[in-house]
Amino acid sequence: MSTKGKKSTINVQGTEITVVSLKEDDYISLTDMANKFGGDDLIYNWMRNRNTVEFLGIWEQIHNPHFKGVEFDTFKKEAGLNSFRLTPKKWIDATSAIGIQSKAGRYGGGTYAHRDLAFEFGSWLSPEFKLYLIKEFQRLKNDENNRLSLNWNLNRTLAKVNYRIHTDAIKENIIPPDITKEQIQHIYANEADILNVALFGLTAKQWRDKNKNSEGNIRDHSSIEQLLILANMESMNSEFITMNLTQGERLKKLNQIAIQQLRSLTGNSNLKKLDDEK
Repeated sequence: MSTKGKKSTINVQGTEITVVSLKEDDYISLTDMANKFGGDDLIYNWMRNRNTVEFLGIWEQIHNPHFKGVEFDTFKKEAGLNSFRLTPKKWIDATSAIGIQSKAGRYGGGTYAHRDLAFEFGSWLSPEFKLYLIKEFQRLKNDENNRLSLNWNLNRTLAKVNYRIHTDAIKENIIPPDITKEQIQHIYANEADILNVALFGLTAKQWRDKNKNSEGNIRDHSSIEQLLILANMESMNSEFITMNLTQGERLKKLNQIAIQQLRSLTGNSNLKKLDDEK
């Protein structure tokens, strides 16, 4: 399992259960769950059950295009025999499963499972425990969603405030007198696209062409980090405009700022320097 996932804990009937979030998937520690009832042997006992093997296999067939069905069929035939024993590592190695993951390490190591599978394991351990597990997990996700919504709206508001500063700088320093409203709107859109290209790597029209089924615009689909950087860039571009820097000079500087701030906020950046592109 990747060590870069966001780690949280929930308390279920007095037991701390680790939850690791990887993009849109949440993995719950089966090891923590089993420890409440006796230890890792419970995981092995659960996995040797025929119903469990079938459940794990069906889940993989739905979610994992690389799942090895032939090996799964072999396990399914053997399940239920007294000699049958299945461990998480054996299951993963044989079938290329993704629903169950093993994480090495003294701290935070153990067996993790996708929430769908972890809830099934919880039901096998104790129906009461499963209900409290689901309740606490949902509370955790609700809290996370509320924080994300608050931060997103705050940064969206900040971006709108700096947008006014940005448009005022354009109006005072770039827009010439005696031009049509259409020409003015074109200038504003052109300057907005400088920020889009510097941060997102494409113009608003290019984003729309690639996302024809999406509602809103490129900024409505931005992450919290991108919105924060966008607000900073609008402020910086306003200063660059008043310094009479050319559009090309401003674009390169803004792109460098976007790369640096993305790395600081997210730990990485897939953006390339514009002057590196051919």
